[in-house]
Amino acid sequence: MSLTWPDHLLSLTEWSELPQDTSHRLELVEGVLLVVPRPTALHQRAAARLATLLDDRLPHDLCALVDVEVVVEAGAGGGPATVRAPDVVVVPSALVAQNPARFDAADVVLVVEIESPGTVGTDRVTKAVEYAGAGIDGYWLLDLVQPVTLTALTLVDGEYELVGETTGRIDLLTPVPLTVDVSGLAVR
Repeated sequence: MSLTWPDHLLSLTEWSELPQDTSHRLELVEGVLLVVPRPTALHQRAAARLATLLDDRLPHDLCALVDVEVVVEAGAGGGPATVRAPDVVVVPSALVAQNPARFDAADVVLVVEIESPGTVGTDRVTKAVEYAGAGIDGYWLLDLVQPVTLTALTLVDGEYELVGETTGRIDLLTPVPLTVDVSGLAVR
């Protein structure tokens, strides 16, 4: 199916009404429809492993998911909206049970972006500002270029502060206490 590209800034309602198009991976940024790169095989492996690692350690009231939509900005009064598709999110299990099409940023506990060629600036700057502005408590960046690096940030007074950065093992306290062996996320 071919997607007809809109000629105006989209509201959340208009975004929701777009036909499904599996030939593209799309995000909506301030009403502008963006095509974003599809994840590579290593990217997908790292996302799946990290989501599984998190999900195995989360309390039953939280759940880790891959590749879901997050409404970062709904667009006041039907105005332009921002909807991102992070690689991994942690959200309340009760909401997952409702099977929503997307999650509101206010319900997201942690968002993880895996950097890809061409998205580093967006992940490190633009999305960091968007996610912090939306009040998402935790933001992790995973860089798969060897050595694999995890940068963990937490929201303090409306801005992200560095919790830790490593190419090996890291002990983190949010969203739950856990140890992540970063070097093992992209390999079998």
